[in-house]
Amino acid sequence: MELREPIEEINKLLIEHYSRNIDDGRPNYRVVWSDDQFEKRIVTHSKNGYEYINPVIDLVPKYKQWIRHRYILERLVVVLGETDLLEKVAYEPVWTFQDKYGRYLPPWFEACRHIIENILLNMAVKNYYAKYKDTMNQEEYLAQIQKMEDELFGNETDVGDALAYGSGVGFTKSPDEKTEEK
Repeated sequence: MELREPIEEINKLLIEHYSRNIDDGRPNYRVVWSDDQFEKRIVTHSKNGYEYINPVIDLVPKYKQWIRHRYILERLVVVLGETDLLEKVAYEPVWTFQDKYGRYLPPWFEACRHIIENILLNMAVKNYYAKYKDTMNQEEYLAQIQKMEDELFGNETDVGDALAYGSGVGFTKSPDEKTEEK
């Protein structure tokens, strides 16, 4: 695959511009080849689909199942919540270098810089996007809600609900009435 600039140079520039993690010295951003990335996860099933008696730690492909033969821009993030990952700080994908048709695009530093700056700008600027402005007053709003409720639930009554749930009484023929058999 052709490259505009070497991956080592891109990663070096990413470290110079966006630094490293304070705790362990890993770069905050990096460009990697999708087929080379693996991660340790707690797994409950073997690769053949058999369930383990006890969960085990396995080294599994990170992107190979979804993204093949592409460069990926990754960002170092804190892993929150319950997860099967072993690490509490891990790299997550930010951008896959491919066009809208899924065709390969070579990575280059200026593209990485543009993507990262956009992310940082959106994180830093409060109210970056215009908020929805509601032009209705409270009475119009309540009337609109009542209209929607009537359209959705207008035919429901206590009798209808009782019949639907089997606790109501319906009209049937009494046993002493004769029905004609054909």
